[in-house]
Amino acid sequence: MSDTIITERTDANQSPSDTTTRPRSKRTLLLSLLAAAMVIGGAGWGGYYYTTGRFFESTDDAYVSGNLVQLTPEVSGTVIAVNADDTQIVHQGAPVVTLDAADAKVALANAEANLAQTVRQVSSLYVNNAYYAATVAQRQSDLTRAQSDLKRRMAIAETGAVSGEDIAHARDAVSAAQAALDASRQQSESNHALTDRTSIERHPNVQAAAAKVRDAWLDNARNTLPAPVTGYVARRSVQVGQRVAPGTPLMAIVPLDGVWVDANFKEVQLAHMRIGQPVTLSADAYGSKVKYHGHVEGFSAGTGAAFAVLPAQNATGNWIKVVQRLPVRIRLDQRELDAHPLRIGLSMQTEVETRDRSGTQLGAASTTSYRTDVFSHYGDAANAEIERIIAENATAH
Repeated sequence: MSDTIITERTDANQSPSDTTTRPRSKRTLLLSLLAAAMVIGGAGWGGYYYTTGRFFESTDDAYVSGNLVQLTPEVSGTVIAVNADDTQIVHQGAPVVTLDAADAKVALANAEANLAQTVRQVSSLYVNNAYYAATVAQRQSDLTRAQSDLKRRMAIAETGAVSGEDIAHARDAVSAAQAALDASRQQSESNHALTDRTSIERHPNVQAAAAKVRDAWLDNARNTLPAPVTGYVARRSVQVGQRVAPGTPLMAIVPLDGVWVDANFKEVQLAHMRIGQPVTLSADAYGSKVKYHGHVEGFSAGTGAAFAVLPAQNATGNWIKVVQRLPVRIRLDQRELDAHPLRIGLSMQTEVETRDRSGTQLGAASTTSYRTDVFSHYGDAANAEIERIIAENATAH
């Protein structure tokens, strides 16, 4: 019992400062370690930003864009066949929509018949050149004979063997022969004016009739609407039996092998961005493990607000500054697109490396050209048909 009393007295004799020394020293150590960690972390982040981080600009306001090729008729007609539906792929040149061509075939037959008739008429003009030349030669012979008769009568007129009336008749015969010769020459020159410096196939009348055949042929061929490009069908609105007019949107064809990304960067991020800088992207559809690579292809000529349907009214009294975003077009690597196809409208994570600032923001963008050759054979087929008709109805000259 005495031992217990001695111990309690000993504890009571310790000062309060001794009991708080240990917690304070531990707290000071933790604060020191935290401060050191913050300094080291800040230094590390500062070093990373100075060497690497400041050369990257990123945004998640980026979306896949592409061409929506509208399929529209060039002639009016009734739809009798639709050969593709939404989500299906069509190949360039394949017939997608067919219109009733009954009226167009009748118009084409009339134009072809008119061309054949015109070629025969023009051919007769060239044949008439030889006829008029022979007529002129005949009239020249008649004039020469009449002049000879008059000369013989004048030579024997003084002997009284020829009366004055015979001489008058001879003079009239010469005048009539001269008039007939002049008329034949005029007819020959008039016919030559219609045929000289041209040929049957290049004659204006034939060319005008051929133009009508070409127009009718195109109208007939345009009743079949081919796919201008290879792509996927979207927004099909045409139905069998529907009466359509020229320019009516029937469906859209989306070529997914040529999509790009429109990334909307804040205006404060554009200072060091240039055309040609490398870009790393990821799609929400595939996750961050699938990376796409591309380069900055160009910058929009205005912000999204400038081209909006309802632009902001910044001149009003309740104006509030809003950071604007500028669309930046990014072209993707085609091989990566083939491996992981993208669809229009998908969200993308975009990061641009701005280390290389040798490019420009304007003036260096490449010019893109889109074209299709599926309609060029229409004219070739029409020309071949015109040549056939002319060859069958022309007369050699």
